[in-house]
Amino acid sequence: MDARTGLPVVGMVGGGQLARMTHQAAIALGQSLKVLAAAPDDGAALVAPDTEIGLHTDLDALRRFAKGCDVVTFDHEHVPTEYIRTLAAEGVKLFPGADALVAAQDKQVMRERLTELGAPIPRWAPVGTLADLVDFAQGETVIVKTARGGYDGRGVFVVSDPAEVVPMIDAGTRLIVEEKVDLVRELSALVARSPFGQVAAYPVVETVQCDGICVEVIAPAPGLSAERALEAQQLAIRIATELGVVGLLAVELFETPTGIIVNELAMRPHNSGHWTIEGARTSQFEQHLRAVLDYPMGDTTLTAPWVVMANVLGGPDGGISVDERIHHLFAEDPAAKIHLYGKKVRPGRKIGHVTAMGSDLAEVRARARRAAQWLEEGR
Repeated sequence: MDARTGLPVVGMVGGGQLARMTHQAAIALGQSLKVLAAAPDDGAALVAPDTEIGLHTDLDALRRFAKGCDVVTFDHEHVPTEYIRTLAAEGVKLFPGADALVAAQDKQVMRERLTELGAPIPRWAPVGTLADLVDFAQGETVIVKTARGGYDGRGVFVVSDPAEVVPMIDAGTRLIVEEKVDLVRELSALVARSPFGQVAAYPVVETVQCDGICVEVIAPAPGLSAERALEAQQLAIRIATELGVVGLLAVELFETPTGIIVNELAMRPHNSGHWTIEGARTSQFEQHLRAVLDYPMGDTTLTAPWVVMANVLGGPDGGISVDERIHHLFAEDPAAKIHLYGKKVRPGRKIGHVTAMGSDLAEVRARARRAAQWLEEGR
C-alpha cells in the first residue's frame, strides 16, 4: 500500500508501450504504476516516475521489484514460468498466475489446453522429428510455429517443403504444426476477468495484417453478425474462466467460411484493444488495472459508431521531424488522436498508433490511415 495515497501499488514487469499506457490509466485512479524496465529509455521508463531498472529474466531483480507491490502484472509474456511460480510460492500476488499465463507463453501448451476445453482450433500436432511434420502435412502447405517466443509474425512459418524446417529441428527448437486454414479475415475478442470472477467483454473487432504485423483495427468488426459476435465473446469468456485468467485476455480469431477458430492468446493489454482509449467508455488499460485490483469492471460500450486504430510503423530515414509531422497532421485532422511510444525509430517497428472515430466507416478508415502515413512518412 502506498502510504502517500492509501492506495494499492500495482507493479508491471516490462517497460514497453503497454506499461506506458497502463501508467497513463493509473494516474486517473490515483496511482503511479510501478514499472520494471530493462533500460532507462524504455517507453514506460520515460514517463513513469516509479521505475526500477532490471531484467525480467533476473529472479533477484523480480524479487526486489515485487517487494514494493501489492500485485504484480505483466506487459509481455516473457517472464520465465518457473520464476512466476517461485514468486507466488514466496507470497507475491501475480495476475495472471503461472498456470494461466503459460498458455500464452507456450503455443503447445495453449493448443493442449484449448483442445481439452473443446474450443475451436486448427488441426495441429507437436513436431519432434521431420517424420512428424511429413506425416502431418501429407504434401500440403502447413503453418509451423515455434512453441516459445515470437510475435508480429516472428516464429511463424508457412511451409510447403518440410525440409525447410530441418535446421530448426536439428537445433532442438520446440515446434508445433497447424493446418493452413481457409481464412476470411482475422478478428479479436477482448475480455477482462477479476479474481472475484466478474467478466467484461469488448465489442469484437477486425484486425488487418500486413507481413504478419497488425496495421489496422476496426471496431466493431464490420459485417459481423450479432450471433457470430456473441459466439466470439462467449468463447473468450469461457477461455478466460476455464484457464483462470485475471486481467485482460485477447483471443485472436480466424473467421473461416464455416465459423471461428482460435489462433492465439495474449494475457495482457493488447494491440487489438488500443482503440479503447478513446473509443470505449473504459479503456483496456484501466480495465486491466480494475481487474488485477479486483475492482468492479468498467463499461465497454463504444463512444462512436465506428472506431479505427492504425499502427504507426517506423518509416524511412530523413524527411521532416516528428514534431513537424504532428503539426501538419493536427492541422489536417484536428480530431485525430495520436499516441507515440517514445521508441527509437526503426523500419517496421511499432512506434505509436492513431485513432479516428465517426459515423462513416469509409471516412474514418481513410482518416486513420492518412494520419498513420503522415507520422510514418511525413507527407
